[in-house]
Amino acid sequence: MPRYMIIAEYTAEGARGLMSAGGSARRTVVEKMVTGLGGRVEAFDFGFGGDDVYVTVELPDDESAAAAALTVSGSGAVRARTAVLLTPEQLDRVAQLHPDYVPPGKTG
Repeated sequence: MPRYMIIAEYTAEGARGLMSAGGSARRTVVEKMVTGLGGRVEAFDFGFGGDDVYVTVELPDDESAAAAALTVSGSGAVRARTAVLLTPEQLDRVAQLHPDYVPPGKTG
C-alpha cells in the first residue's frame, strides 16, 4: 500500500482546538479518518519550530491521499502538505528506468 507523510501546521484556530482537546484526541481523529479511507496510521508525532505535526500513513491510492489532504486543508484549521514516500526497494526499481528527456534549451 502506498505510504505518505503529511506535514502540517496549525492555524491559530487549530492551535486553540489542539490545546483545548489535547494531542491524543487529535491522533484519534486522524486515525479515524485514515482507517475510514481504508488505510492506517504508521506514526503520528508533534513537533515545534515551524511544522506542528508529522503523520506517516498508508493509504490505498493517491485519490485517498488527495481526499484526506483536501478535507484537512479545507477545514481552515490546518495547513498541510503531503509527500509520497518510496521504499529503498522502490528506488532500486526507479534507478533501472531511464526516461528519454531533453532539458530546456538543449537539442536532443
